[in-house]
Amino acid sequence: MKRGLITSILALTFSGLQAQPLPATPKLVVALTIDQLRTDYMEAFSSLYGEKGFKRLLRDGKVFHQAEFPFNGTDRASAIATIYTGSTPSINGIIAENWLDAGTLRPVNCVDDSNFMGNYTDESTSPSQLLTSTIADELKIATRNKGLVYAIAPFRDAAIFGAGHAGNGAFWLNENTGKWCSTTYYSEFPWWVSQYNERKSPDFRIKDMVWTPALPFTSYTFLPEWRNLPFKYKLDGERINKYRRMITSPFVNDEVNLLTEELMNKSTIGQDNVPDLLSLTYYAGNYNHQSTQDCAMEVQDAYVRLDRSIAHLLDIIERKVGLHNVLFCITSTGYTDPEAADPNIYRIPGGEFYLNRCATLLNMYLMATYGEGQYVEAYYNQQIYLNHKLIENKQLNLAEIQNKSAEFLVQFSGVNKVYSAQQLLLGSWSPQIELVRNGFHRKRSGDLLIDVLPGWTIMQENNSDNRVVRTAHIPAPLILIGAGIKAETIRIPISVDRIAPTLSSVMRIRAPNASTASPLDL
Repeated sequence: MKRGLITSILALTFSGLQAQPLPATPKLVVALTIDQLRTDYMEAFSSLYGEKGFKRLLRDGKVFHQAEFPFNGTDRASAIATIYTGSTPSINGIIAENWLDAGTLRPVNCVDDSNFMGNYTDESTSPSQLLTSTIADELKIATRNKGLVYAIAPFRDAAIFGAGHAGNGAFWLNENTGKWCSTTYYSEFPWWVSQYNERKSPDFRIKDMVWTPALPFTSYTFLPEWRNLPFKYKLDGERINKYRRMITSPFVNDEVNLLTEELMNKSTIGQDNVPDLLSLTYYAGNYNHQSTQDCAMEVQDAYVRLDRSIAHLLDIIERKVGLHNVLFCITSTGYTDPEAADPNIYRIPGGEFYLNRCATLLNMYLMATYGEGQYVEAYYNQQIYLNHKLIENKQLNLAEIQNKSAEFLVQFSGVNKVYSAQQLLLGSWSPQIELVRNGFHRKRSGDLLIDVLPGWTIMQENNSDNRVVRTAHIPAPLILIGAGIKAETIRIPISVDRIAPTLSSVMRIRAPNASTASPLDL
């Protein structure tokens, strides 16, 4: 009798499981990456939002409050490469937007490729330096090229990594002309983009673009004492860099939406049962690299306008495909804060760190130790590159020189730690070392990586783009919303390398070839 009861229970259980169909594969996955989006800002300014943007995402989506990158030294390029490949720079090769080429000792951009010409640009571009597959590539393989993949972004690297190696097209804004451009690496430049450039591109409208507060002055909070008037920026006021200023303003998100709407109207994306992928990038950083401390109103207004851009995007997709057929994935590239608190007012310890001075003194030390020669070949982005050929000719031990150099450099003011390539490739494991190791690529990174103390400013030789070191975590969100996604708020940190396998699982395709993380539970 007991055996019969167990058999009946098992039969009912399995029949119940079989009766629950898997969620339908979405017709369209929209991956929206918002450069420098912060969870705390997104929440702090919620009283300024409408009901159809951020509030809708937070109400109806699966919201992860703290999405973290599993490596140090994140920038936009390395972040987006990680999101789409599910792997870190140590594997996918994108250690930064720019790095030093060891062969030429010159900086190279992560998407430069002289083998391909540009459309509406003189830049030569391809994803060839991205060393692994992406979710876009795996979708193309799984659907035998039937799935459509397009990427639209203000920035070249974001568009290229979004479209991957096999995408149909990647489009970004030419910061010199205001036209949407691309590369001959992908298929023929679409007629509808050419038509759009001839009639509706931003260069036709920038003369009328004036950024003023979208809400009454009294709506904004956290303003400095001196702020008693609203701001006003006429983007076409100065002819120099006007499009670069536009790309760092909230207007650029509207431009992304306008070309997205053109794509939805002029292509068949999202119109059949084969899943398609649309990669989009917005901008939520400071306008024209201004100080957050001085531009509290501008920051709030940027989020107000970002909220409206998201609402408009949801409306575009709703009208053309239906949100029940779509999975939205909204995430951030993380946030970098270039500002230092005024030491004369707040007395926070800090200083100025000069990589060029470190490199010069290191070379003098190595000459005193090993004899005449140019041991330091180059330096770039907190990394020092040693002269391997000289070391080999002198029959010296490279690992020994790397370690001696690290011991010398760690004595400098402002230096927290120095990691040698030998230590990162073959040294012992620790949680901190793992973060550094994940951001290190043995063929693209330097022999020595210098970790500067928090509060210190990394000074550039040309006195521009100086950066203050902060190691404190600034929360960035991940939001998934669509048919079959249960609304939920999760405050446990998750790693962004889980995004690619999660989207792959939803589309019923393989994860990218270097992805090892497990999908998120939806």
